[in-house]
Amino acid sequence: MEWKYLLSNKRFGQESWTGDSDKARSDFQRDYDRLIFSSPFRRLQNKTQVFPLPGSVFVHNRLTHSLEVASVARSMANIFLNTLEEKNPEVIVEAPLIKEVGNIVAAAALAHDLGNPAFGHSGEAAISRYFTDGDGKVYQQEMDKSQWHDLINFEGNANAIRILTHPLKGKGNDAYALTYSTLASIAKYPCASIAGHQKGVLHRKKYGFFQSEEKSFIKIASELKMEQENAAYVIYKRHPLVYLVEAADDICYSIIDLEDAHRLKILSYEEVKSYLIPFANSKTIEERLKNDYEDDDAKIGLLRAKAINTLTNICAGIFYREQESLLKGNLNNSLTDLLPEPYISAWKAVEKVSVERIYNFSSVIQKEVAGYKIMAGLLEEFVPALIHNNTHYYKKLVKLIPKQYHTDLTDIYSRTQSVLDFVSGMTDLYAVDLYRNIKGISFPSET
Repeated sequence: MEWKYLLSNKRFGQESWTGDSDKARSDFQRDYDRLIFSSPFRRLQNKTQVFPLPGSVFVHNRLTHSLEVASVARSMANIFLNTLEEKNPEVIVEAPLIKEVGNIVAAAALAHDLGNPAFGHSGEAAISRYFTDGDGKVYQQEMDKSQWHDLINFEGNANAIRILTHPLKGKGNDAYALTYSTLASIAKYPCASIAGHQKGVLHRKKYGFFQSEEKSFIKIASELKMEQENAAYVIYKRHPLVYLVEAADDICYSIIDLEDAHRLKILSYEEVKSYLIPFANSKTIEERLKNDYEDDDAKIGLLRAKAINTLTNICAGIFYREQESLLKGNLNNSLTDLLPEPYISAWKAVEKVSVERIYNFSSVIQKEVAGYKIMAGLLEEFVPALIHNNTHYYKKLVKLIPKQYHTDLTDIYSRTQSVLDFVSGMTDLYAVDLYRNIKGISFPSET
């Protein structure tokens, strides 16, 4: 792959548009702004990151997480660009849009979680299980193999691509019209669900687009001359900028989950300090913690900032060093997997404590279990309602689905996807309220 092709300001759905009429913003900055002001992005404020949505103690949600990932991704990309300008200026001459790399990955980072349903991974699991073991399995005979694989392995990454490229009813035909490079930088797993999971192959750990968006993704990948791996199935090697978005995501959730765990008193100050201080990379850090700060939250804030800064710089260096492998599509490790010692040992220690003490904390598990039940319950009602729409009850349920999620297509796959567009786009709070109301657990209020 080559940077001069990988970086394109061609807009999806507006391919015939030429020229930049906005002198204040580049095309990629416009991507960022379009996402910031979009409804799916705004809804992330009421979607859980790890911990249940906060009461008196503030913890991160999907929106704050995405903003932080965008910030780190931009910094990482700009560090890479600075190195490139110093050591390989000929690349910039050949591919001038590489100067926009910070804006491209920042926009992609904003969008990386757009497709995640309410309640995160438990929401994804509930959707999949509805079709494998629930009432939805009766629709298998109505779909081809590719379509069925999309549903029984519902994937938030693929759903993000759908949100950004699929025109909703009454919302225009060009969706968000993001640039090809921004869209490609979101696709961590640029392959179809039917291609199947391949253990040990990073870009095939999951899948990146639904069958309904396959042609759209092929168009993007072909324009950018992304490396195609397999002719039998639609499988591409990653766009190199995916690695920066992925690393920024890994850094933010791993380090900031520790900070949230401290605020919620799941981990003590001394415990969190012991995990973060190896990343501080400062001879004066102990003195600063002792003399400049009295508040433990502020101390953790300093350690978090130092850790993120250290990891950002190291990962940017790895990205520059591995350019040849990235462009050949041969890098089978995330950037954080390639951290040198002593950082890789400290990183693995953070991963271990996160799984053992944070992700299995009682309130986290309770949220996941409740979310599982709620998402499954919504699908049990709305999928057959939209597919059949042949009883008074079903007709009433269909009226609860906003017009934008309806489709004129009549096949079962398309109708099912319309319901999934509706349900997966819900915030945690809206999903809970709607579930209670349609199940008769509570009575809807006037507002």
